Amino acid sequence: MTDELRQRALAALTDARARTATLVDCVDDGELTAQHSPLMSPLVWDLAHIGNQEEQWLLRTVGGREALRPEIDSVYDAFEHPRASRPSLPLLPPSEARGYAADVRGRVLDVLEHIPMEGAPLTEAGFAFGMIAQHEQQHDETMLITHQLRTGPAALVAPAPPHGSTHGLPSEVLVPAGPFTMGTSTEPWALDNERPAHLRDLPAFWLDTTPVSCGDYLAFMADGGYGDPRWWAAEGFEQIQRHHIAAPLFWHREGGQWLRRRFGVTEPVPRDEPVLHVSWYEADAYARWAGRRLPTEAEWEKSARHDEAAGRSRRFPWGDEDPTPLHANLGQRHLRPASIGSYPGGASPLGVRQLMGDVWEWTASDFLPYPGFVAFPYREYSEVFFGGEHKVLRGGSFAVGSVACRGTFRNWDLPARRQIFAGFRTARDAGHGEAGA
Repeated sequence: MTDELRQRALAALTDARARTATLVDCVDDGELTAQHSPLMSPLVWDLAHIGNQEEQWLLRTVGGREALRPEIDSVYDAFEHPRASRPSLPLLPPSEARGYAADVRGRVLDVLEHIPMEGAPLTEAGFAFGMIAQHEQQHDETMLITHQLRTGPAALVAPAPPHGSTHGLPSEVLVPAGPFTMGTSTEPWALDNERPAHLRDLPAFWLDTTPVSCGDYLAFMADGGYGDPRWWAAEGFEQIQRHHIAAPLFWHREGGQWLRRRFGVTEPVPRDEPVLHVSWYEADAYARWAGRRLPTEAEWEKSARHDEAAGRSRRFPWGDEDPTPLHANLGQRHLRPASIGSYPGGASPLGVRQLMGDVWEWTASDFLPYPGFVAFPYREYSEVFFGGEHKVLRGGSFAVGSVACRGTFRNWDLPARRQIFAGFRTARDAGHGEAGA
């Protein structure tokens, strides 16, 4: 088993580094050091930060090795320096950042080869290696957001995703009332906010079978949705008015047609794709306009994991096996969401599709700890963000690495945030007579 764990950790680290290389090698040094938006770091900061986190956790903490570059720890401390100020820091230049990350990785592979995989919380089942692979994949997603924000011609290419169909697919499914197990106490690489497993009991509700499409969202826009305060949380309406927001980010109207900019390419808005780059406020407003609501985080997870027939929660909607290209659109394999109705092989027991991949899905819930939560291995990953300021997103987008995608994985962000790869689906309460259907 130890050899299998080492191989799994090696594969996760290798996949993440290959993706990082794709994101930084496709642009020149000027693009790497530029700040393409005050919302994001220069790409070269992310590159060296990835190496620095790996050094601190896997070389120093796990491996007990001497520090390579302790003098840069402060420079690459995400909590010490907000993104807007990072270009003014004494950052490693691109060639040095690449060399540093590669040097760290070479030494980490030696640690991986010799360290025991049991006996200590950080190394049990290779947790620390999985944590760092997830950290790198999360920064890869962040860097992909930076690529979307940069101007100029396309630097990244990828094939189109498979085309789905909603033929014969109901628009919503009834999720029956009853208890289910939320979170996990057994997933070896689950992060602290996913733990511990606990029982939740929910009333019945209806959930969209697919995410809300661009075509659906265009109907909301055409009906004056952005100008009608009835649909908006007060702070959300104030925000869209202050910033003159009248469409998802990266959309614009030209000659009677809605277009979007996607990684340097301008194209017609595809009506059959999940809507993307909308804030929680926009998602919430659409749901109200449609006479529905956003699902709670618990409702989302029950829909994605609960297997009524087996009486247990799955790792993924389709079962316990790791995701493949037949299950979900993940890992930057495609640079866009697949059309709604795609990936029937990834459907949940109730037939809900695209719960994993394509777009992060906003939920109605604040980011809060589970009962019995314990911060591990550091407070700054989750605990400092708990409260009503952040909303939970679930499911993962096309930009999420599979190592950082699970039915229990929790993402969170500010409700005004729009540059992230976020969309949503809607829900509604079940009537009293429907609860046992």
